[in-house]
Amino acid sequence: MKYRIEKDSLGEVKIAEDALWGPQTQRSLENFPIGQDRMPTALLNAILIVKQCAAQANFEAGVLSQSKKDAIISSIKELKKRGDDHFFPLSLFQTGSGTQTNMNVNEVVANWNSRNYPDNVSLHPNDDVNKSQSTNDVFPTSMRIAAVLKIHNELIPAIERLEKEMGKKKEQFQLIKKIGRTHLMDATPLTLGDEFSAYESQLKHSKEAILASLAHLAELPIGGTAVGNGINAPKGYDQRVVELISQETGYPFTPAENKFEGIATHDSFVATSGALKRLAVALMKMANDIRLLASGPRCGIGELNLPANEPGSSIMPGKVNPTQCEALTMVCCQVIGNDTAITTGAMQGHLQLNAFMPLIVKNMIDSIRLLTDAIECFNTRCVAGIVPNLSQIETHLQNSLMLVTALSPHIGYDKAAKIAQHAHANNLTLKESALQLEYLTAEQFDELIKQ
Repeated sequence: MKYRIEKDSLGEVKIAEDALWGPQTQRSLENFPIGQDRMPTALLNAILIVKQCAAQANFEAGVLSQSKKDAIISSIKELKKRGDDHFFPLSLFQTGSGTQTNMNVNEVVANWNSRNYPDNVSLHPNDDVNKSQSTNDVFPTSMRIAAVLKIHNELIPAIERLEKEMGKKKEQFQLIKKIGRTHLMDATPLTLGDEFSAYESQLKHSKEAILASLAHLAELPIGGTAVGNGINAPKGYDQRVVELISQETGYPFTPAENKFEGIATHDSFVATSGALKRLAVALMKMANDIRLLASGPRCGIGELNLPANEPGSSIMPGKVNPTQCEALTMVCCQVIGNDTAITTGAMQGHLQLNAFMPLIVKNMIDSIRLLTDAIECFNTRCVAGIVPNLSQIETHLQNSLMLVTALSPHIGYDKAAKIAQHAHANNLTLKESALQLEYLTAEQFDELIKQ
């Protein structure tokens, strides 16, 4: 392999000849060979968007020439179109501010211009590509852009599709009367549609909580530069960059109300991650309910039939398992774990900077992606194909002793309890028990139960 020698403030650095990055990226590669996790693609794309919009705002403010602005923007557009992450090889576990990744982008943009357009104006990674910026405002701004866009463009539509499917099931199953269960024990009846209406409502409220959290997450601290006071940034630059980011992404981002907060803290990530955790908890409930109701087929509850997506056992022929429910519940556990990492990372904002930003954004993007994918699989490969087992539902309904609750307002709690206890002890139906105890006639029993 051929190498080139570049210099930075610490001295000479040997870099692969064909690498687009420069000395700061190379030093990071050598200093942090930790694990296999890399910066999320969504974050890298967001940094490129920030650089593109910053170049335009700097030009409009009169601090960057048109030729340099054009060179930066054209290089960034070509890099985004190419979509090649191998230009950005750094480990997630680097400096907690993300400085090396910010410089990685600066160096790649500058070198892309010089390699592909040698007759163009030369770009300096710091003086031009990073003009009016600090990693301390670029990185948290990019974190927010990446998370908001992933939620808005991918997760919310997936939730809405599952919510719609649960609504369809609610309507389809509304007349199917079944036994309810509390404490995993028989309870009073409801309809299968009622059961699915709860899932639909959970999704609606989880979605609303996520959307409500985005108002703060969408506040961008760009223009705060190093500590939040905007040193080295021209007047009005912050507002203009956010306007341009909103135009570029199609999402209405706003300037951070307090840039000191936006750089030093990530409370907004804690709030949004908490909303994602709420969604995970709701999905865990749905998946667990559905696999319990589908348990069997002959020795479980067996009230639901799930799509048979694949053979379920390497040793038991004919076995089919609730695999989509299992995959979803594992994702939910991971999201809850990610929330703990985000919370712990957000606690580490010391004085004017939180230096756990790569950890926070990685876990946030992972949670969004996992939830999006798992919801889509669960919806299309499980929920959409659920079919009620009507005979089993009716058998359980007729066998339940909790139908006695309908008698209580008419004969009193104590007598109703005796009917249930006598039926259970003597293996009788409720009707047979009521007649033996002479609390009701057959006609009275039938009329009350029907109501």
